[in-house]
Amino acid sequence: MRNAGFVRADGAQLLDGAGRPLLLRGIGLGNWLLPEGYMWRFGDDLSSPRQIEAHVERLVGPQRAAEFWARFRAVFVTEADVAEIAALGFDHVRLPLNSRVLMDDDGEFRPEGFAHVDRLLDWCERHNLRVLLDLHGAPGGQTGTNIDDSPNGKPELFMHQRYRRMTVELWTEIARRYRHRTVVLGYDLLNEPLPNEWQHVYAASLVELYRELTAAIRAVDPDHLLVYEGSHWATNWSIFTEVLDPNSALQFHRYWCPPDRSSIQPYLDARYRLGLPIYMGEGGENTPEWIYTAHRLYEQHGIGWNFWPWKKLDTRTSPVSAVRPDGWELIADPASDVDPATAWRVLLRFLDAVALPACERRPDVVNAMFGRAPLRVPGWGYIDQRARFRDRFAGFDTANVWHHPAGEPYGAGETAPISVPAGEELHFPLERRPAAWRVDSDGSFEVRWHGDRIVARATTAARLRAIELSGD
Repeated sequence: MRNAGFVRADGAQLLDGAGRPLLLRGIGLGNWLLPEGYMWRFGDDLSSPRQIEAHVERLVGPQRAAEFWARFRAVFVTEADVAEIAALGFDHVRLPLNSRVLMDDDGEFRPEGFAHVDRLLDWCERHNLRVLLDLHGAPGGQTGTNIDDSPNGKPELFMHQRYRRMTVELWTEIARRYRHRTVVLGYDLLNEPLPNEWQHVYAASLVELYRELTAAIRAVDPDHLLVYEGSHWATNWSIFTEVLDPNSALQFHRYWCPPDRSSIQPYLDARYRLGLPIYMGEGGENTPEWIYTAHRLYEQHGIGWNFWPWKKLDTRTSPVSAVRPDGWELIADPASDVDPATAWRVLLRFLDAVALPACERRPDVVNAMFGRAPLRVPGWGYIDQRARFRDRFAGFDTANVWHHPAGEPYGAGETAPISVPAGEELHFPLERRPAAWRVDSDGSFEVRWHGDRIVARATTAARLRAIELSGD
C-alpha cells in the first residue's frame, strides 16, 4: 500500500515508507472542520467560523444550529469524497483542524471532534491516501484573521501563555493518538502564522513555539514528519535559520503571483542552505492556465504540492462545486430577518447541495494540476523559465493575468502572448500524449510530442498565445 510506513525526510528529499523518493500531489479539505465564509459565498461580516456559527444560531436557534453542524460535518466530506480524490490521482489530503473542534475552552479534549479525524484516517487508509494534519485554527489564533478562528482578531496564541500551553497540549495529544498511524503523512504545526505586521512583532516567539512543539511531539512520537510554515501567509522564511528537527519539511503557500522561478527562488535557496525538503502546501484560486503553469514549475524543481481546496459553493476554481441553493441570499445576508422556518428549509437545501452526488465537477481544474488533456496550455506555461520569462511579454501588462482569484476566463486583452525567436523550442510537460493539438499564435510553430511533453519550435519569430490540447 502507498501509505505503508512513515514518510520521512532524507536530506532535501522526502521518502515514502519503502524508502523511495516521494513527490507529493494532494488537495486540501478546507471548510469541513473550519468553515471559511468565502467558501459559502458570504461577505466579510460572515467570514470566520465564530461569525458563521453565531449567524446560523441567530437564524434557526441553538437546537437546530447544533443539528445543522452535525449534519454538515456528516455530508461535506465523506468516504465518497475520499474515493474520488484517490481516483483522480491525488496521493494525500491536507486536513485543516480547528482547535475548538478538538478541545473546549477549558482545555478538555472533545472525543466527538477526534472522531471526525479518526473516520477520515480510516477512509484514507482504505483508499490509499495519506493525511497531513494541519492546525489551521490554534487556541487563541495564530494569525489574528478570520482563517484561524481567533476570538478577537489578534494572534493571541503569541500574547497569552494559556493559549500557548493549550496548543502544546493539543499537539501532544494528536501525536499520542496517531503516533502509530502511517496513514498520517505528518504534522503541519501552524497554518500561515503571523501575517502582515505581526510577522515582525512575534518572529522570535514563533521560532520559540516551534521549538517547544517539536520537543513535545518528539517526546511521544519519534517517527512522523514535522512541517513548519513561514510567517506572513507562509511566504516569509526569514525565521528559518537552522534545522529544528532532521525529520522535517518547510512549507510555503503561493497565490496570485507570476508562476516563474523568481517567485519560488527564496524557498529553493532555503532548501539548499538547510538541506530540508520543501513543500507548496496551499495554492490555487486561479485560472486553469495559471494552475497548470504553477504546478509544472513546482514539479520541475522537485517540490510537492497541495491544491486549495477540494470543494466550495458555486465556484470555478475547485475540483468540486456545490450548486447554490434557492433562497441562499436569505442566508448570506448578515442582516437577514428571514423567519426561522424558511431559514431552516434553505439550510437543508444547502446540506443537500454540498453532498458529493449533487455537486458539479470542474475537470479543467484537475486537468490543469496534473497536466492532462483536454487543456488550454498558455504560451507562458513552458518550463525552464529563467529571468527572461518576464521579458517575453514585450509591452504587455501582465499584472491582471496572475490575479484571477475567482478563476474567471481571460478577456480579450489578457491573453498575454509571449515572444519567441525563430528556432527556439518551448517545452510543455503533460501526463500523457494528447489526442490532438492546435496552436494559437501569430507566426509559425512546429509542434511535436517528445516523451512526456509537447515541444513547440518557432519556425519564424512569433508570438504564442496558447496550445489547445484535445483529450482521448
